[in-house]
Amino acid sequence: MAKKTVATLKTGAGKDFTKVIKMVKSDKTGGYAFKEEVVHNDHVKDFFSKKD
Repeated sequence: MAKKTVATLKTGAGKDFTKVIKMVKSDKTGGYAFKEEVVHNDHVKDFFSKKD
């Protein structure tokens, strides 16, 4: 499935989007989890500046 997503993003309007991955600390367990999203290139900094 990842290959299909990457292949789709490389063509046409997909170049305007970026897959971002952020490590988030869990309050319950104290461990870390990863949050993944596909966001527009203009909103990448907003994604990382948000507190979860």
